[in-house]
Amino acid sequence: MHKTEKTVKDSYTEQVQILTQANINGYNRLFGGQLMEWIDVVAAVVARRHAGHNVTTAVVDTLTFQAPAHPNDTLLLCGNLTHVGRSSMEVCVRTYVENLDGSRLLINTAYLVMVALDEQERPVAVPRLRLETEEERAAWQAAETRFQLRKQRMGQEKKHV
Repeated sequence: MHKTEKTVKDSYTEQVQILTQANINGYNRLFGGQLMEWIDVVAAVVARRHAGHNVTTAVVDTLTFQAPAHPNDTLLLCGNLTHVGRSSMEVCVRTYVENLDGSRLLINTAYLVMVALDEQERPVAVPRLRLETEEERAAWQAAETRFQLRKQRMGQEKKHV
């Protein structure tokens, strides 16, 4: 039996990586495609924890590279829900370089829309999201704005096909 309501904390997820040469591009920086893969995995775990179902990535809404990461850097990817629809969930994944003294530098912010799937791989309803803090309520409002912008973009894209 699935809960009908969950909190942001219930599905919060962190992943830690130490960058090796296998993750570095020709400019001696983190390969962006590798980071995108890690972000997708973190977003999927967040959404699976909330939904209690398998999920699929429907939209990568925003992926903003703000600073580089270099060999031997420790990366911390932090994922949390910002919005929940009937079967869809918006997940924010923030990536930081964590210094040896514990300080962190934000290097990437990504928003992804994940959809929960039933056993026949059809969209399935997910629990509501109970917002507990002002920060969570502000993130929900920002997600509502992104949702409206996505709808507008999709309408414009259909006109140009």
